[in-house]
Amino acid sequence: MNKLDRHDQAIIAALQKDGRMTITALAEHVGLSNTPCQIRLKRLQDQGYITGYIALVNKTKLGLDHVAFVQATLASTSSKALAAFNAAVATIVEIEQCHMTAASFDYLLKVRTKDMASYRAVLGEKISSLPHVVQTSTFVVMESVKDV
Repeated sequence: MNKLDRHDQAIIAALQKDGRMTITALAEHVGLSNTPCQIRLKRLQDQGYITGYIALVNKTKLGLDHVAFVQATLASTSSKALAAFNAAVATIVEIEQCHMTAASFDYLLKVRTKDMASYRAVLGEKISSLPHVVQTSTFVVMESVKDV
C-alpha cells in the first residue's frame, strides 16, 4: 500500500468526524480542488483505508442503556475451537464487539442490552453457551466517558 500523505490523512480524519460530508466540503476542508480530492478518496477506498460508512445512533434513545464487558475463557484455543467461537459470536446481536486478547482470558466482548435483566438472560442463554466457553467475568459500565 502507498504511504499516506497529509492530504490523505486529512481526508480520513474529516470523514471520521462527518461521513456524509460532500466532496466539495471535503475538498475545501483538506485544501484540494474537487477532482483531486475525489481521486484520493476513491484510492483510499480501493486500497482499503476507508472500508465503509455507517450511521452512529444514540443507543440510549433506542432503549439500549446497559453496557457490559465480558471476559470469556475457552477450554481450547485450537484453530477449530476459535473458528467455532468466532462464528457463533457473529450471530449474537447483543455482542457489539469481540476481541481476541493476549491475556489471562481469551476474548473480550462488549455487550449492549436494555437492562441488567436482559443482560443476565443474554449471558446465561447465549454467551455461556458459546462453543468452548468455560468461564466468563462481567464488568458493568457505570458511565461511558468516551465512545467511538
